[in-house]
Amino acid sequence: MADMNIQVTQHTVPKKKAGPWAQTWRRFSRDKAALVGAVLLGIVILLAVLAPFLPLDDPNAVNLAKRLQPPGTDGHLLGTDELGRDMLSRLIWGGRISVSIGFFAVGIAVVFGTILGLIAGYFQKFFDTVIMRFMDILMAFPYVLLAISIIAALGPGLINTMIAVSVVGIPYYARIVRGSTLTFREMEFVMAERAIGASHFHIIFWHILPNCLPPLIVAVSLDVGWMILAASGMSFLGLGAQPPLAEWGVMLSEGRKFIRMAPHVSLLPGLALFCVVLAMNLIGDGLRDALDPKTKV
Repeated sequence: MADMNIQVTQHTVPKKKAGPWAQTWRRFSRDKAALVGAVLLGIVILLAVLAPFLPLDDPNAVNLAKRLQPPGTDGHLLGTDELGRDMLSRLIWGGRISVSIGFFAVGIAVVFGTILGLIAGYFQKFFDTVIMRFMDILMAFPYVLLAISIIAALGPGLINTMIAVSVVGIPYYARIVRGSTLTFREMEFVMAERAIGASHFHIIFWHILPNCLPPLIVAVSLDVGWMILAASGMSFLGLGAQPPLAEWGVMLSEGRKFIRMAPHVSLLPGLALFCVVLAMNLIGDGLRDALDPKTKV
């Protein structure tokens, strides 16, 4: 019986193309600077979350016998402040407050700014004129003076500082979302939704808003660091968190009197602020590049 050679044609199965978010993550993960920023921010957030469970001294426990001890002192890895309070404990507990204020303030600004930007960009005419002129008035004030004015009206305190800083950020997000909404509201897929009788709510939140997310995500990542810095600045001026609360701005304010005698009291919270803001900027730059559709995967 003659041998029969059977040739099998191999068909290569086309590789499934990754989704847009998978491509974004792939581009982001190749950015070493962005990954460093993400790891740094992750460490800060992890320490802040685990603060109640870590073997730390009471951040407000006063021990005048050990005041202004340098870093490396027995029992005080990062030294003590002018009242003998443990600097490591105060830094970690202070990070809990400072980072939380930054994220919550950005969250408030994003929600209100996004809603106002969507309304102004989609409905235009009267809504656009009223909303954007009000945003222009807010942006006409220097952000520090506006924040100070709001805190002066509401009174000093953490909650009022968060409100003041978030109000200052609302026009920023309103302008970003309005610009994107003006672009997408005239596109074919939105026109098709209108033609089949879709409601304004459905079009705005199911079709326009998702397309506004990429620039919004980049803006948020870059703005969190600024919000943390602004809130700490208000505390430094005595308008935000109040002593003896462990907060980086308060620690900077208290430590400036001992900058020559014990520089670590001011340098450590300043370094913590620097690291968090740097991490957020690195993440923001990485996200901006990763969300750019022109970037090759």
